[in-house]
Amino acid sequence: MTRVKQGTVLAFGALLSWQALAHPHSFITMQSQLVAKDGKLTAIDMRWTMDEITSADLLYDAGKAKPGDEVWKKLAAEVMANVLGQHYFTEFWHGKQKVKFDNLPTAYGLAREGHKAVLTFTLPLDQPQPLAGQSYQFATFDPSYFVDMHYDKDADVMPPATLPKGCKLSVHTPKPSEDLTAYALSLDKADAPPESMDLGKQFAQQVTLTCP
Repeated sequence: MTRVKQGTVLAFGALLSWQALAHPHSFITMQSQLVAKDGKLTAIDMRWTMDEITSADLLYDAGKAKPGDEVWKKLAAEVMANVLGQHYFTEFWHGKQKVKFDNLPTAYGLAREGHKAVLTFTLPLDQPQPLAGQSYQFATFDPSYFVDMHYDKDADVMPPATLPKGCKLSVHTPKPSEDLTAYALSLDKADAPPESMDLGKQFAQQVTLTCP
């Protein structure tokens, strides 16, 4: 198992859909809200809802624990530690300059919603980033595309509550070539694409925030 694939499996602490024959094996539906203070971006509030198969082990381990019980805190810490090991599965750019994240989330938690596990956390930028006259882009993805991480609709990415007038937020969903899509679908449960291929990035939705 490659480093990327192994990291992805550990990241969600769950049995993925090993029975599935094609990439991706697991699905996470995301919601994100940018956070700003004093005219600067400071963080992203993330909400990741895992599919039922990915959630199965986490929910089994949680049993009938109520929200706030110690078992949820333990599971959340385990999952978050592995997400941190993959740099939050997120890249954030200011032009051609990659923006760094703080090493630890300012808040995080794990909860049950029906038959699905939901991870929430605040991803802090290492340094606040000015909004006026600037443009930023970020994407969240599993490099191996072992896990499909996506927004169901553009409205699932939300601007800061204090967004300056005239700023625009957009979500671009790529349209990979038929050859690339066929290649991804051809990978079975024992396969992993070359790390240099960065397969997941080619399917990743790009979020752009531009301010006048």
